[in-house]
Amino acid sequence: MKEQNLLIPRRDLLKVTGSAFGALYLGGCGSSQFEEEIYKVASPLNEKVESIFFNAQKVSQFPKSAIEPEGLLINTAEDNTPDLKLDDFRLVVDGLVEKPLSLTFKEIKEMPFYSMIIRHVCVEGWAAVVAWGGVRLRDLAARAKIKPVARFAFFESAGGTYYESWDLASALHDQTLLAFEKNFAPLPRDNGGPLRLASPVKLGYKLSKWVVRVSFLAHLPAHKGYWEDQGYEWFAGL
Repeated sequence: MKEQNLLIPRRDLLKVTGSAFGALYLGGCGSSQFEEEIYKVASPLNEKVESIFFNAQKVSQFPKSAIEPEGLLINTAEDNTPDLKLDDFRLVVDGLVEKPLSLTFKEIKEMPFYSMIIRHVCVEGWAAVVAWGGVRLRDLAARAKIKPVARFAFFESAGGTYYESWDLASALHDQTLLAFEKNFAPLPRDNGGPLRLASPVKLGYKLSKWVVRVSFLAHLPAHKGYWEDQGYEWFAGL
């Protein structure tokens, strides 16, 4: 028997682990203490499983005809859209790097440009095929010369209310961008302009808008992400 025949598809394995913990949950009569204990056990397991199945070489691409111009919805919960002026904008890249960066929007646009057409998937149950254009995070990391001990990327958004953290492999994926174009036009402010994360390897809530700082870290901070700190899964891979 070939070894590949022994592999369990990712979706089926997640169903198995999810069902197992679901049975435990029902057996616990829904007590809040039991829910909290199960979450502590299940969440790291799910994240470990997802990280095992993550394919750093996987590339997603759709034809131009598949783009859904009105498909990318605006999250109505984000009612504090920052008013960022391009002339004053700075992207800071720091943390475990040899050459910390503070880049103007003009300097960012002068870097190698990458475009892609991918599917944006929201945890709320909708998806949209969108064309994104911008700079690859791996190119910014190379320019800043990240240190070998870095294992995570932490993203801060303008206004100080939204923050996210990623595993380094996902952050340095070929199609993880800091995008400044949406559907071949300047990125609208409501969609995260002037700079936002775009990637086919993470769910939508990981794709921070209005990004102003990227910090490379050796350990996850206490506050891992805006939604994760409210109970969402941290890895959130696709």
